[in-house]
Amino acid sequence: MSSVPSASAPLPRSIDLPPLPAEAPEADLQDRRALRGVLGRFATGVTVLTAGRDTPCGMTANSFTSVSLEPAQVLVCVVKSAALHDTVLAEGAFAVSVLGRDQEWVARHFADHGRPRGAREFEGIEHAPGRHTGAPVLGRVQAWLECRLSAVHEGGDHTIFVGSVLGAGRSAGADPLLFHGGAFGGLAG
Repeated sequence: MSSVPSASAPLPRSIDLPPLPAEAPEADLQDRRALRGVLGRFATGVTVLTAGRDTPCGMTANSFTSVSLEPAQVLVCVVKSAALHDTVLAEGAFAVSVLGRDQEWVARHFADHGRPRGAREFEGIEHAPGRHTGAPVLGRVQAWLECRLSAVHEGGDHTIFVGSVLGAGRSAGADPLLFHGGAFGGLAG
């Protein structure tokens, strides 16, 4: 039977960690492609972030997570060069639409840098202005949230936006859209 050290017990001076497996050599952090490959091994859900009442814009993102239930907060990370970045800052609000497995085409559309911009960006995609923010909320999604921007943090070439949730909803639930290793997929089984 092992005992749990008390909170006041000193930490060990060194921890002997097993060596990394040979098939997982350390990545060169200066090589963006290698780093992207490492980070891509973490499976995520896929969302479309939107903002803008008068000139809506959107982008596919998998850097989304819950932060807190009390108060209800989420965070999204947006590359500073994205049109959505400045719109979130100007509007002080954004929406998150969590995509289902059958919406890969929507994820690809909002990831395409050559897509039309403004209202034309949403043509052919079911959506409605959010009740709380006016940001487009996509239809037939797994879940959606509307958020007021409550904090902004620097994050290298991205900005971390923390949003206070103003409204949220979810569907009965089909298979979620996942992203792993540079490819879209769904749950196995």
